[in-house]
Amino acid sequence: MRTRVRIGAIVAAGGVLALPGCSQPAATTAAGRDRPPASPAPSATGAPSPTPTPRPTLKPGAEGEDVKVLQRRLKELGYAPGPVDGRYGMTTQMAVWAFQKVNRLKVSGTVGRKVWQALDRPASPRPVAGSREPDRVDVDLRRQYLVVYKGGRPVLISHISSGSGELFCSRDVPGAAPRCRYAVTPTGNFRTGRRVSGWETSPLGRLYNPIYFNGGIAFHGALSVPRYPASHGCVRLPMNVAEVFPDLVGTGVPVYVRRPG
Repeated sequence: MRTRVRIGAIVAAGGVLALPGCSQPAATTAAGRDRPPASPAPSATGAPSPTPTPRPTLKPGAEGEDVKVLQRRLKELGYAPGPVDGRYGMTTQMAVWAFQKVNRLKVSGTVGRKVWQALDRPASPRPVAGSREPDRVDVDLRRQYLVVYKGGRPVLISHISSGSGELFCSRDVPGAAPRCRYAVTPTGNFRTGRRVSGWETSPLGRLYNPIYFNGGIAFHGALSVPRYPASHGCVRLPMNVAEVFPDLVGTGVPVYVRRPG
């Protein structure tokens, strides 16, 4: 749920509190004449206060201090943009995607006015299930992101790519007849189980730091994590996320996979 807090100034004028959005009687002088409006207060040097510089629009490929500001803020919020190096590459772009999804913004990778405003007042991820253990993993298949909770607090929010829904055939055992099925990441309640450090080769490809939670379906790092569902059923993670994911998620941790509206 997005939380918005607006703090309006309360100005005392002639003993009457002037509340934002409320009509107040005009202040008058002792003679009963309307008091002229006050002039803007000058700065210490006598010049008007400077207008804040608008934040620039950032797109993949941008470089510089503004990109570092973006990366630092995303990191503070748990979005894993990679190193704060001032380079808007794919790792930062995937973190922006996740942020845009959680904040119900257009998923484009472009950081414009609406994204900057949301970064100032970010929404919290919405739990996907009624069960809300303090340590858990929530997976939103509709919007393609996951949230790792520790002590009831989101500590990692990441873009993902889940099952594509397409029909595919594979040989689970060498020499066996091909088995055909649809590439689906099932919804449900699961728990993390077997894990492998580093690369594991499966009949369907290579998985980095996989943590299995539903039979042969795992969270794992992948070199390709597009904006759309593209896996055979596993939950693909950006490689930098897969590096830290095993340290944050132990064995037997609840996993809730949903497709919320």
